[in-house]
Amino acid sequence: MEEPYDYSEVYQRLPLHIYLTYGMGHILNDVCASMWFTYLLVFMHLVLDFSNTQAGTLMLVGQIADALSTPFVGYFSDQGDNFWLCGYGKRKAWHMIGTICVIVTFPFIFSPCVKCENTSKTSQMLYYSVFIVIFQFGWAAVQISHLSLIPEISPNEHDRTKLTAVRYAFTVVANVLVYVVTWVVLHLGGSDNDKINYSDAKKFQHIVFSVMIFGSICSLLFHIFIEEKNLNSEIQDVRGPRLRTDFKELFSDVRLYHVALNYMCSRLFINLTQVFITLYLHEALDMVASALAVVPLVMYVASLITSFAVDSINRTFGRKITYIFGAVLGVSACAFIRFGTGTFYVRYLIYLVACLLGSASSIVLVSSLGITTDLIGTRTNSGAFVYGIMSFVDKLANGMVVEAIQGRHGEKDDPWYYRDVLTWVCGGAALVGGLAVIFLRNSGRVRDSTQDLLFEIDQGTNENIN
Repeated sequence: MEEPYDYSEVYQRLPLHIYLTYGMGHILNDVCASMWFTYLLVFMHLVLDFSNTQAGTLMLVGQIADALSTPFVGYFSDQGDNFWLCGYGKRKAWHMIGTICVIVTFPFIFSPCVKCENTSKTSQMLYYSVFIVIFQFGWAAVQISHLSLIPEISPNEHDRTKLTAVRYAFTVVANVLVYVVTWVVLHLGGSDNDKINYSDAKKFQHIVFSVMIFGSICSLLFHIFIEEKNLNSEIQDVRGPRLRTDFKELFSDVRLYHVALNYMCSRLFINLTQVFITLYLHEALDMVASALAVVPLVMYVASLITSFAVDSINRTFGRKITYIFGAVLGVSACAFIRFGTGTFYVRYLIYLVACLLGSASSIVLVSSLGITTDLIGTRTNSGAFVYGIMSFVDKLANGMVVEAIQGRHGEKDDPWYYRDVLTWVCGGAALVGGLAVIFLRNSGRVRDSTQDLLFEIDQGTNENIN
């Protein structure tokens, strides 16, 4: 009888520098996303004097562009063998293209309209929309290519969870950086005890340039140290080519829709809290400009601390229980917001709420990404497309919800409007995401060891040969 192939020589645990440099590859996207979700509406409405509806429309334009870009990038990234840059790496090539688009366009979004400040708001919206569409295409290219590297780098569930956790930890670091820089700029710029207005336009430009320089350096390090040569490629050399995913089979799998619903709700909870927390602080609690940086900063410090424990929690309790725990924290925070009033709440309890929101965001996002990775399994040749589907649903839903919220608010003087948004919309998203996980059907036991996965690949190959 033929001796089984010893795959232990093929697969080794990932070294530390792979985790670190992989995490750096998304920092530029993260600092831009932090500015986009936290300060775009603030900048457009309070600084550039667009109406709430117009500001919401600009965000919707960006989310639609991102939503349409993700499956496009995902599909062509999976077909990377036919791409002229495929020699560089089919994932890294798209990452590089996206990085260039982001660097070239994003600074213009947080700057006054160049040579068109005195034109109509409609003309200015067209001006910003051009930069937003190109930026969102680039952002999607970086996001999808970076995510699809996870199942390419390792077939081991725990390594993938660690890569996801490290990726999120760097996301939190990027957000913390943005809020620290924002607080420093507003504090040193004399806005510490003032409300945001047009005079702060230059300060937002300084913030954008500062964080983008750091993000660009991290992207460069990612491209230098991460090689797109992985275990799956070596197994392919030994046992033959991997089969591409049957898309009919993929879309007929009910788990795809459960996972998509879960991912969409997770992103809605995270992104909408990030979008509306600053407007809630500004309108409902009447807090000063510096608080618009300090409270989100506390959120992400709590999120960073929690991210270090997510891997252990996942190992001990599994993805479902971990996600449900995060959803409970998120709903609890939204309940605090609903009933929080008074001086004591504004001075002290709001920071407890920020900690709960940050911890919940960390847990639900890492768990949701892990659930998506489990869905992909060994079908890594279509990993980018699956991530593209998830991101399409996520971005489209976020854009439509933000536009609906802003359009409904209009110019009405309702200081508690954003409190209710955080309570019912964000809390509802966390609740529905938890329900989607509860009813998610497993296709069998989760692969806990690399050897089991490699054995199945071996068996499948032998069956094809026979």
